[in-house]
Amino acid sequence: MKIPNMLMSAPNTTQKLQISEITAAETYTVRHPVLREGRPVASCAMPGDDAEDTLHLGLFDTEKLIGVVSLMHNSKPQFTGSQYQLRGMAVLAEYQGKKLGNLLVDKAEKRLKNQGVELLWCNARIKALNFYLRKGFTVEGEAFEIEGVGTHYLLYKKL
Repeated sequence: MKIPNMLMSAPNTTQKLQISEITAAETYTVRHPVLREGRPVASCAMPGDDAEDTLHLGLFDTEKLIGVVSLMHNSKPQFTGSQYQLRGMAVLAEYQGKKLGNLLVDKAEKRLKNQGVELLWCNARIKALNFYLRKGFTVEGEAFEIEGVGTHYLLYKKL
């Protein structure tokens, strides 16, 4: 009987998982294989990545970066109040399906709420739609295409 590779399975405990602030460039090691596979690494850069009020969070399993999320001070006209956009949310393939993305979104929401942000919104791929709906986000409008990326939905959540 083959013993499973523990690095490829879900961590048995959350003790070795940690969320820390990271730089925009550090997000690329997760954004690239998950969100921009087959495209140049430079395609991982997003407008607003380096803005002073942008926050990037990284989820680490021991010292390995396994998940990322970026929070940008962007507003949509159909929403009111203080808003942030959730962008570049990604968890490495071998860690997906283990509810680790929840840790990143929960931490992001808590940080933004503590800053007085009232609403968090995102453009979610169809593949991630149910994840966000389970997190309490609401769909706004119809599906739309982002060229070169695919079909998305606009979602929002009051914090």
